[in-house]
Amino acid sequence: MSAAPTVRAGAVVPVLASAGITVALMQTLVIPLVPELPKLLNASAAGTAWAITATLLAAAVATPIMGRLGDMYGKRRMLLISIGMLVAGSVVAALSSSLVPMIAGRALQGMAAGVIPLGISIMRDELPPEKVGTAVAQMSASLGVGGALGLPLAALLAENFNWHTLFWLSAGLGVIVFGLVLRFVPESSVRSGGRFDLLGGLGLSIGLISLLLAISQGASWGWTGGRTLGLFALAVVALLAWGWWERRTSEPLVDLRTTARPQVLLTNLASMVFGFAMFAMSLVLPQLLQMPKATGFGLGQSMLASGLVMGPSGLVMLIAAPFSAKISRTRGPKVTLMLGAVVVAAGYAVGSVLMGSVWELVLVSLLIGAGIGLAYGAMPALIMAAVPVSETAAANSFNTLMRSIGTSVSSAVAGVILANLTIRLGGYTLPSQSGFRTVLLIGAGAALAALAIASFIPTRRTEAPAAAVAVESAAAEA
Repeated sequence: MSAAPTVRAGAVVPVLASAGITVALMQTLVIPLVPELPKLLNASAAGTAWAITATLLAAAVATPIMGRLGDMYGKRRMLLISIGMLVAGSVVAALSSSLVPMIAGRALQGMAAGVIPLGISIMRDELPPEKVGTAVAQMSASLGVGGALGLPLAALLAENFNWHTLFWLSAGLGVIVFGLVLRFVPESSVRSGGRFDLLGGLGLSIGLISLLLAISQGASWGWTGGRTLGLFALAVVALLAWGWWERRTSEPLVDLRTTARPQVLLTNLASMVFGFAMFAMSLVLPQLLQMPKATGFGLGQSMLASGLVMGPSGLVMLIAAPFSAKISRTRGPKVTLMLGAVVVAAGYAVGSVLMGSVWELVLVSLLIGAGIGLAYGAMPALIMAAVPVSETAAANSFNTLMRSIGTSVSSAVAGVILANLTIRLGGYTLPSQSGFRTVLLIGAGAALAALAIASFIPTRRTEAPAAAVAVESAAAEA
């Protein structure tokens, strides 16, 4: 190998991981602004909630579509397009002073969510087999790393600069990452070709948007209201029709026959449940930290202090990634996923007891972060060991989508619990300590459910297609 390709290969992992962290930052970047958005945009609180919802819906639609397009037309090309949408969305949001352009900008940012599964797929195509496991674990962990680091960074900027600075920063980071990908990441020669399944993309989009919109807005619309039930019904009909079509078309958006393989199916189910468990930490710990001390259990910390408490969990996820890859090489990614679930469950169990001081919540966040880092590194290894090389991006994107659905359901469930288990303080209604403890225990239960599902994942090497054996031997013993 010549010197230039060697340098390029050495840069692929940090460049792609940086791209993943940059995209994940967008998930928490706007959180410090949420209470102020109605005033900043001269809109209602219900209207400004769409600044969050639009990102969620756009990410759900874009992730599987960009994965399939990456397999067909080039993963690096789709990666650059995704980063370009992130930059465009950031600029639109930075220039906005009203609700509609803000929602449009946030939707464009959400459409960059395919960066992480595309990056994982590029690593499988371009790296030597012995380096794939560790690289994929780091890339997968970047989702949690960016989310954890985004909160303190956003809080720091929001408290000291104009709020538009948040979006100018994300635009700048996007431009830098775009240039690095252009310079150091090669285009994969592994392509499936074929024709894009437009009808399948439309059906999946309608189903996902209906489902996630009902989940995210159900609390404010009413879970038994006409709009919520109508959207759930539409989601069921659309997804059933989509599944019927995907099994009959010759070039499906998602190959359901591959997805139905036990290793892929059970990994996706475990990922969805694990996504539910993961998000409970993000919902509970910051609120506990910022709750007034007068409640008797709140810690009265600022948004910045809260972000700094959560930040180290992101670093722990990154540190855990090489250990995840090592365990997967020696014991198999199934064991790694199960171990991660156990650690996360233990973290939530500890959190349900230790929530009276800052250091206790730091410990809880570190435990959960370590478990997430272990599990997130194992999921793509399990998927890649069971799908053809030509379907890597689509399969990883579908797995990422399953995690996102889990986090969306987690947010809705936690919202219902915290809205019903409350206390009164100074004329305000606040979540109670028992409400927070209940959400943490549910998070522990979800992690144990993921453990149970993962225990049924097949471990026979013969179930992996021949095209995946080289990767499987380096990244997993499925």
